[in-house]
Amino acid sequence: MHGRSVLVRGGVAVASAAVALTMAAPAALADDGAARGRVVESAGTGGLGVNFEGGKHASTVLFTLKLSDGSKLKMYCVQVEVGMRTDQDMIERPWAKYPDTASPFNKNNEKINWVLHNGYPAAAVKALEGTLGKKDVKLNGGLSVEEAVTATQAAVWHFSDGKNLDRAKPLRGGGAAEAADVLALYDYLTGKDNAGIGKQPKPTLDIGPAKADGATGTRIGPFSIATSGDITELTSKLPEGVKVTDADGKAIKAADVKDGTKVYVDVPKDAKDGSGTFSLKVSGHLDTGRLFVGENYAKVPAQSLIVAESEKTSVAANVTASWKQGGTPATSEAPATTAPGGAKSGGGDELANTGASATMPLIIGGSLLGVGALMVLLVRRRRSAA
Repeated sequence: MHGRSVLVRGGVAVASAAVALTMAAPAALADDGAARGRVVESAGTGGLGVNFEGGKHASTVLFTLKLSDGSKLKMYCVQVEVGMRTDQDMIERPWAKYPDTASPFNKNNEKINWVLHNGYPAAAVKALEGTLGKKDVKLNGGLSVEEAVTATQAAVWHFSDGKNLDRAKPLRGGGAAEAADVLALYDYLTGKDNAGIGKQPKPTLDIGPAKADGATGTRIGPFSIATSGDITELTSKLPEGVKVTDADGKAIKAADVKDGTKVYVDVPKDAKDGSGTFSLKVSGHLDTGRLFVGENYAKVPAQSLIVAESEKTSVAANVTASWKQGGTPATSEAPATTAPGGAKSGGGDELANTGASATMPLIIGGSLLGVGALMVLLVRRRRSAA
């Protein structure tokens, strides 16, 4: 009887462990090192409702996105016809991963970037008044924050969604004076002064490639660092004798790592076959113009957002190096090539993968479930035979 109890308890324990692992898998699948957060519905700055040519209309809001570390971003919408969701994580992505390959966003992202850098809140209301005044634009008692938000969001939609304001009646509500002020700023942001800002803003942190391998007795890499912030930590999980270095084999510290730095993993010739990781943590602002896409967009589309203003935040990413005795020197997983809607992470403007295997919890969990089921079945057969 005691033996049967042990088997039953063992089967239940194994099954419970399997369930825990498989339940943990979605979190692992979602963990790719990118900045993430959720829209705080009640914390945005409201603008005025706008009317588009063709009869459609929309509300304008400068949204607040709260990141996982508590810092906040000010965001504009770049998908006016997709619903906003506050129950889904928004993940930092490069422009090439915009979720709609047919959208005007893909050819106009440089224009959108210019709007963000020259509209509100990148330029304060008084600064915008001064800019328009130099162009002999007459405002009606000055520009309000509400008008500035409205015009900037409408200008973003002009380029991201191909939407034009209805010039006869651009606002839903509001008076003629407000409509004239909004049109004045909108025309400036979408007019000939908008030459675009062609260089995509840098990610807060990107290490590429995400994985590399080589032979013992070599320096594996390079791992190229792209960042818009300051590296605050460099940690590693490497066997004794293996170290993180520069191209000359000199050990490096966090203070030595900057945007553009190339990092290597130096492996002694007598090292055993193995692997290890190193991690970087950065503190800095997410650049204006960085894109955020809903984590579950493929299943539940959520309105994509773009950074207009940010607070300081921190982001971490890590990479993996593997080596073998007599292995091929300095081979690496090349940084991903990017195409609209089809880029994968690792290198370029995408944040690096953390190196955690997203499928491993599912594999282990499935195996444990199988073992647990087999143990319970064995108990039932023994009882039947008794």
